[in-house]
Amino acid sequence: MDHRSPALVVCMVVGLAASLEDLWRRRISNATIVSGLVAGLALQLYGLGWWRGALAWAGGAAAGLAVFLIFFLLGGMGGGDVKLMAAFGACLGVSQILRAAILAAIVGALVACGYLAAGAIRRRLARPQAPAGAAESIPYAPAIFAGALLSFLG
Repeated sequence: MDHRSPALVVCMVVGLAASLEDLWRRRISNATIVSGLVAGLALQLYGLGWWRGALAWAGGAAAGLAVFLIFFLLGGMGGGDVKLMAAFGACLGVSQILRAAILAAIVGALVACGYLAAGAIRRRLARPQAPAGAAESIPYAPAIFAGALLSFLG
């Protein structure tokens, strides 16, 4: 069995839960985030031992938090998305979370283009229900989840 298989399983469970929450309620619960952080700690401690595992967990979580923090501070991303990246970082470690963040940004850009195109089509076919200029949020957890999964390929 590949040494990354447990991390893949954790990412699948946490990512699926976060994506469903984000699609359904447009928020990611702290319970999902904490579950990912705790599972990440367990993975790192089991794989690397107490000291190296704790450092890998903290470094990965910090890197995951840092990569999208600026977007949150600028109002372009929700706090749950940033915390989800921290949970994935805790599971994946620094180098893999950075790959995952780049891949998530690419997937997120494609999803945003799809939302914009669908909105333009919807506006052409019917009168909009929302006032002009009203912003519609795009659930980003599925893109983050996709980026985390794709990071296992590289």
